[in-house]
Amino acid sequence: MTIKHLLVYTFFCFQIWGTLIAQTLPANIPGDFADPSIIRSGDTYYAIGTSSEWGPHFPIFKSTNLNDWQQTGFLFEEAPGWTKSSFWAPEYYYHNNTYYVYYTARRKSDGVSCIGVATSKFPNHGFKDHGILIEYGKEAIDAFVFNDNGQLYITWKAYGLDKRPIEILGSKLSDDGLSLTGEPFSLLKDTQGVGIEGQSILKKGQYYYLFYSAGACCGIACDYNVRVARASAITGPYKDGDSNPILTDRDGWKCPGHGTFVLDKQGKTFYIYHAYNKANNIFTGREALLAGLTWKDDGWPKFDKQIATKTPIQHLNADFSKENPSIFWQWDFRNMQPTFNQTKGKLTLSGKFEKQNQAGIALTLRPYTSNYEMSTAVLNTNGASKGLILYGDVSASVGITARQDTVEFWVIKDGKKTVLNAQQMQDAKLPVYLKMKVLPDFTCSVYWKQSATWNELTTNSKPYSINFLPQWDRSPRPGLNFYGSENTTASFGFFDMKYL
Repeated sequence: MTIKHLLVYTFFCFQIWGTLIAQTLPANIPGDFADPSIIRSGDTYYAIGTSSEWGPHFPIFKSTNLNDWQQTGFLFEEAPGWTKSSFWAPEYYYHNNTYYVYYTARRKSDGVSCIGVATSKFPNHGFKDHGILIEYGKEAIDAFVFNDNGQLYITWKAYGLDKRPIEILGSKLSDDGLSLTGEPFSLLKDTQGVGIEGQSILKKGQYYYLFYSAGACCGIACDYNVRVARASAITGPYKDGDSNPILTDRDGWKCPGHGTFVLDKQGKTFYIYHAYNKANNIFTGREALLAGLTWKDDGWPKFDKQIATKTPIQHLNADFSKENPSIFWQWDFRNMQPTFNQTKGKLTLSGKFEKQNQAGIALTLRPYTSNYEMSTAVLNTNGASKGLILYGDVSASVGITARQDTVEFWVIKDGKKTVLNAQQMQDAKLPVYLKMKVLPDFTCSVYWKQSATWNELTTNSKPYSINFLPQWDRSPRPGLNFYGSENTTASFGFFDMKYL
């Protein structure tokens, strides 16, 4: 049985996961959810974000109040045939009774980033991929669509255009939204070499306002910010505002950028964008926030103050008592092909991976803080390693697993796997309980038990530094781990995660 048959997506609601903390509207979507785009369909809002190297691709959330969000699934359960990796910057659009998502991915044949398009009659499922729409220079990313009095335009970031700088380009778009018409034109050039991308357009009065992001988007050295320029025609020329940047580090968040707009039910304009939570540094990735947009007397826009919100989920307990998964698991689709199902109170995990992948299978989820505790019970005994993992990449992971009659604490660093500590089980025939505690100073401790008392396995009982785990554009993810041959499996009795 394949993943396609096994993985049936079902809703999980924040309410059934744990206790909600009161929040001020609007609220962020916690966890790794970069380059967000938002659309309203009737009384419901839908948001879609970057999935980068995680599969399935492009997570979709919904809300009826811009405050309480729940995941409904993914744009693609399997990668479109033309794609290779780097699933970035999806953009919602609605036209002709059809929902469009314009998205970025690397082309399988040459690794060049291109913009593809998928359509559906529904905002959160049933999308059909139509392949590549835009290939331009060495990279075409960050699509945004604007309707100017009935004429559709699409804009994107491009670079590698001979000796020209990075540019935000535009083109007329066919009425069916599936092809370009006419010649591309330049809206904005990166003449200062700061990097520009993540654009969106609003029209107010006689002006077209081009909001764009500048600086380094990702990682600990990021300096992202939002700027605005305006023109009297959509094709430009655009002039920068005197107050740029108009959105920078504030209210507990840093490196804000790459957003789009939505009108709420009362007619107020909100901007959804991503930023890093300063408290979690880059360990929870770029999270989605919303800020209200208002206008100054001089005709230029400004953003309302963003209220920093706490994670709404305090406790996740998946007991695997239901047939269908209640968690939207993700995995590094480039390096593993998991097979899993859950029946009769257990989750069975196995799969395929290349020999050089020393992490094996990592079935993971998006963390909402950098301080949590996860645990599981391994039910079966065999030669495979089975347990918990904090996965950054195949070259950067840490885990605690049971194998035969031994429990091991291991790390993969710079592509090399090392067992840091190991202990013998009391009875290999009994289930073994495993626990990993991740601390806000970016260290972890690991434990195991087969009786009432936890045994610490962390080397010398000192927390282990996990500073090396975050990748450039994504956060490390906790979850379940399997490393073994295809004819072996891991059986887990539950997966429990508490935010501390």
